[in-house]
Amino acid sequence: MNNGTIRGFMGTRQPAIWMGESAWAAVVPGISSGSDGDILTGFEERAMPKIAGTEKFGVGLYSVELVIPESGGSTVEVLMSASSRVGHLQFTFKQGSESQFQPYIFLPTTRPSTIFHNPNTFEITYPNGTVQISPSTSEICGSNTEMQDFILAPNSIKDAASHFTGWYCATFDTSFNDTGYGITVGSGDSTMRTERAESGSGEELGAYARFQFPSSNGTENKSMTVNVRIATSLISVDQAKYNLNADSENEIGSFNIQDTQSVTENAWAEKVGRFQVETDGSSDSEEKLAVFMTGVFHAMQYPYEVHEPIPTTPNSQQYYSAYDNTIHEGESYSGYSIWDTYRAEWALLILLAPERIPGMIRSMLQDFEEGGWLPMWKNMIETNIMVGTHADSLLAEAVLKGFGAGSAEENGIQTTFTTDELTTMWKAAWKDASVPPVGDSNVVYSDREEDVDYEVRAGLSTFFEQYSAGYGWVANDIHSESVSRTLDYAYDDHAVALLSTLIPGEIVQGNTPNLDEIAAGFYNSSSANTNYNVTSLLNDRSLANPWTVWNDTASAPALATGGEDIKGFVQARQQNGDWAATTDGFTEGDRWVYSFAFVHDVAELVERRGGNESFVKSLNEFYDGGWVDFTNEPAHHTPYLYALAGAASYTQERVREIAKSNYNNTPNGLSGNEDCGQMSAWYVFSAMGFYPVNPVSGVYVVGSPFFSSLNVSIPVPPFIPPSHPSITSNSFYNSTTNSYDLRILAPGAESKPYVKSLKVNGRVIGDKEEPLISHEEIRFGGLIEFEMSDKAERWGGGRGAWAEITSDARRSSGVVFNDQSRSSIAGV
Repeated sequence: MNNGTIRGFMGTRQPAIWMGESAWAAVVPGISSGSDGDILTGFEERAMPKIAGTEKFGVGLYSVELVIPESGGSTVEVLMSASSRVGHLQFTFKQGSESQFQPYIFLPTTRPSTIFHNPNTFEITYPNGTVQISPSTSEICGSNTEMQDFILAPNSIKDAASHFTGWYCATFDTSFNDTGYGITVGSGDSTMRTERAESGSGEELGAYARFQFPSSNGTENKSMTVNVRIATSLISVDQAKYNLNADSENEIGSFNIQDTQSVTENAWAEKVGRFQVETDGSSDSEEKLAVFMTGVFHAMQYPYEVHEPIPTTPNSQQYYSAYDNTIHEGESYSGYSIWDTYRAEWALLILLAPERIPGMIRSMLQDFEEGGWLPMWKNMIETNIMVGTHADSLLAEAVLKGFGAGSAEENGIQTTFTTDELTTMWKAAWKDASVPPVGDSNVVYSDREEDVDYEVRAGLSTFFEQYSAGYGWVANDIHSESVSRTLDYAYDDHAVALLSTLIPGEIVQGNTPNLDEIAAGFYNSSSANTNYNVTSLLNDRSLANPWTVWNDTASAPALATGGEDIKGFVQARQQNGDWAATTDGFTEGDRWVYSFAFVHDVAELVERRGGNESFVKSLNEFYDGGWVDFTNEPAHHTPYLYALAGAASYTQERVREIAKSNYNNTPNGLSGNEDCGQMSAWYVFSAMGFYPVNPVSGVYVVGSPFFSSLNVSIPVPPFIPPSHPSITSNSFYNSTTNSYDLRILAPGAESKPYVKSLKVNGRVIGDKEEPLISHEEIRFGGLIEFEMSDKAERWGGGRGAWAEITSDARRSSGVVFNDQSRSSIAGV
């Protein structure tokens, strides 16, 4: 049986397989013949087979035993853990039958780097690096300049990003001063090795430290253990050394890997341990529980911190920005896959990691200040990958849920952001909504297009230029992914409209340039009106523009559901208004899934599809006809749309079916890419029994909980003072854990997928009421009580009580503004 091979152990900054690597660090164990034998530097030649049954995984420790080829049967047991900025590896070498073999540890520092150019070109590049060995202190430090996504950097920041460098510093608990060390250049048979060299620079560079098995008079095999702790930095080698020592002093304190493991497990327990789940004990429910807990672990990993402690100022942070090639004070994060994560992962972070949200938002605002725009897909730098400016949604949702200007009430919510920060937030969001990218009239801004500037809302100028002709779409003959862009921009307008009502009016009034011009164009008005309202404009635009790509005459046969064709689909349009091919214009999807991409205007969508019954039929055709692709995010909200059309039992069925077919407790347990936590966030929310279909609505659509009982301890957000009523007079506040207890009871849910009745904090959600839970009802804990059934029930419309869920009720799942909601900023 082939158990697989391992070629080394890597500290990676690669947030997803389709994104580029940056300033990695690696450690490779090996055995050489004699005290000056070969060091295996080539990637393929380093391959070490895993010993069957030895590989173990955990949140705080990975372990495996490897056979080292052509070493007389020698093996190495590897334990690997890490703290925030420091990797910890323990190697226990076991000598085989031939005594001339001795262990070494190799640190590859630079490598041939494969760069992908769209559509199908691969280029090998050779980043530069440096190495410095200090035998007297048992340290090896180095640097490399690899940033694979540099080719995607927007033109306006590309020069700054070209200076990117990452550093590492490794310290060993075993001296190699006497046993040997050196530098390698090249790989495989072309390797040039210099024994006792203490510094080097160039391409395909590496360093190594040699060790010797202890002498023994016995006949049994010898063994020795070497611990390596390796810290990284994006600032300097001195900072890497400081990070190493800071972790040692403040977190770990020794080379004992169990200490590192304990620190890491405790950190993860603070998140994963917030869930207490009771099941019926069946093997199926236990697998669901394992998937659920793994999902929490996955969803809490991104964005990841890139800030580092300031050596001279305790408890303060600094970071290197590749946007302007400058070191700044403050927190910074990378790995923002926002097109994916705005859907549900961000909502889960707000719920479970509120202490991180201010820093993550400030990081986005810093990206705006240093590069000119909010991030779309940040991987050290902006990469222009995916479409839409969904950072707008992240900002609006966070402020809606409390991370904003605070309350003037006594003992009320405290301010999270300063006036200057809120001003930057609004300027950034309004710029997204009002300023087209460079070259918008002729640059395609296709996926991974190189040598262009920030993509942002490519095609926005089409709206401005063509409003007088009734246009409001991204032109398919100018820009790629035109339908997806049109729909995503509409949702983003919806989010910015909400944000405009949550930020102090004086900030919005004073920082909304070109509003009159843009509004006059949209409303096709020649009057000298200077009293346009930005909330009205964005809300109206969000409700008008997406329907410009809706083709009422487009249809598809109802092959799975029978009867009349499914009528009404989104379709790309050319600049002159002609319809394009039905396959044009989509991002990771097709016309089927994007015809359900109206999360802020579900009521109109249902009506366009002919009402509740026809709409549900179209959803059934989408699922049963084989059009659904749950490996990509555009489908994630679709099972919950049934519940917004008076057919909640279909939502309950589909959610359970999706969970079973797309998630399991194996190494291939996700049907698609994790996408920085979004795949798992869908599962976590769905298992709890609700999902944020429209992330900025402040409500969740009810589905079907997976477990009989689930309790989650929600952290107290940083904006809540000790005197807040949610602490002083809230029965769900737990003073022992300083958290809010949210209890979700659904007896028998493991075998009963249907909801018969529901109460939220005592409020009965009746059969004829829309199945929604507000964020306000759970943000400070609460009690959600499901009565489950093994057959479809009338609750939420059951199989389709078509007349009982009205259009007005469906519209409540969105956010539609009126004059009263805008009164505080009248005239803007």
